[in-house]
Amino acid sequence: MSRNARINTLLLLVVVALAVLPLALGMGDHKEEPFTGADAQAETAITELKPDYEPWFSPLYEPPSGEVESALFALQAAIGAGVLAYYFGLRRGRRQGEAQARAGAGTADAGASDAKAADVAVATEGASLADAGGADAPGAGDRQPSA
Repeated sequence: MSRNARINTLLLLVVVALAVLPLALGMGDHKEEPFTGADAQAETAITELKPDYEPWFSPLYEPPSGEVESALFALQAAIGAGVLAYYFGLRRGRRQGEAQARAGAGTADAGASDAKAADVAVATEGASLADAGGADAPGAGDRQPSA
């Protein structure tokens, strides 16, 4: 098993342990709602400490039930995960495209230099045939006398 695979497996086990251990150990059994969010716990603590506390503002939208509130939170998390996944996928695709373009440019440069060498060889051969007076030389009939 490679080093990265071991690290990923270890991280996965830690995440599973963090999710399962609180349930297995019975943490929160003494509470009415054991796994409420931090907002609800803060509201409860404030109400216990100072019953006459008045909030500074009220929410713009109050969901009709806790289930709707949870669903909206899950939707918000899913949209955020989708945006992040799109961004990282786009970056990876661009990076792979650049790597392919560099690899293709390296191959094209090699092909261009081979073609350039072949052109030089043909031009040299044609010039030597023209100097020898060969009428069959490429471009031999196209020359104009210099004035």
